[in-house]
Amino acid sequence: MTGNTDKLKGKVKETAGTATGDDQLKAEGKTDQNVGKVKEKVEGALDAVKDKLSGK
Repeated sequence: MTGNTDKLKGKVKETAGTATGDDQLKAEGKTDQNVGKVKEKVEGALDAVKDKLSGK
């Protein structure tokens, strides 16, 4: 999964948890969103390294 996918999945879980009063689901959603943010940063760093190595 990409970072954006994890962030979206997390937002849906968080919203569902809030709507149903399920604190565990809400917490899982926040965790998924944070995982997505980290993945995006790693993907960006990898792209920057690839660009440097390829001379772009």
